[in-house]
Amino acid sequence: MTENAPTAAWVPLPPRERRVVGVLAEKAKTTPEYYPLTIAATVTGCNQKSNRDPVVDYDADDVEDTLHSLRKKGATVMVEGGGRVPRWKHTLYEWLKVSKVELAIVTELLLRGPQTEGDLRARASRMEPLPDLATLQAQLEALASRDLVVYLSPPGQRRGVVVTHNLYPPEELEKVRQAFADAAPLDDEPAPRAVTRRAESAAAASAPPAWREEVSALRAEVQELRGKVDALADDLRELRTSLGA
Repeated sequence: MTENAPTAAWVPLPPRERRVVGVLAEKAKTTPEYYPLTIAATVTGCNQKSNRDPVVDYDADDVEDTLHSLRKKGATVMVEGGGRVPRWKHTLYEWLKVSKVELAIVTELLLRGPQTEGDLRARASRMEPLPDLATLQAQLEALASRDLVVYLSPPGQRRGVVVTHNLYPPEELEKVRQAFADAAPLDDEPAPRAVTRRAESAAAASAPPAWREEVSALRAEVQELRGKVDALADDLRELRTSLGA
């Protein structure tokens, strides 16, 4: 960060806060019809099996406490209070001073942690368009210049570059850096065809059956539907309360 740069509004976040605020940002982009989120919908989003690393098992108390902690830091706000079911929204555009595409990138990193540029582009594209790797790399460089993204691969590595967000507390970031410090850069030279064929054969033999991928996709869909059902149930309770039922 340059000497004359404005003071950042954001502060490092522990794992639970990163997951919760990441879910709010993700759902605002992918299911805007159910946003802002109720606590129940936020719990479902935090605990879903798809697009998460690590998979967690938070309860409503965990998430509610975390949302209030994030609010004190300026990263979330509660809406529709009083007798109505409270809902929550993030304030990351102002808190991080990011664009729509930049927020999609940071959100994906908050939900999954360190990943290669190629994986990040594919995953963040479900929230905002990133047509090619060069587009992502330009966005990452802009985020890194503001200390929001950290490169974990050695300088000069050209393939398989790994990046992560910079919202870790310092001691946690150091552990993440150490985990990738000894990672060897990928070889840019293609392997001999005979070696490649053997590798392809081994990969095919060890690949899971197609039905496992289908089951994983169905599980992800069920998790998403559960979140929508929770949101609808909260809406119904809210309506009954407003009608005096």
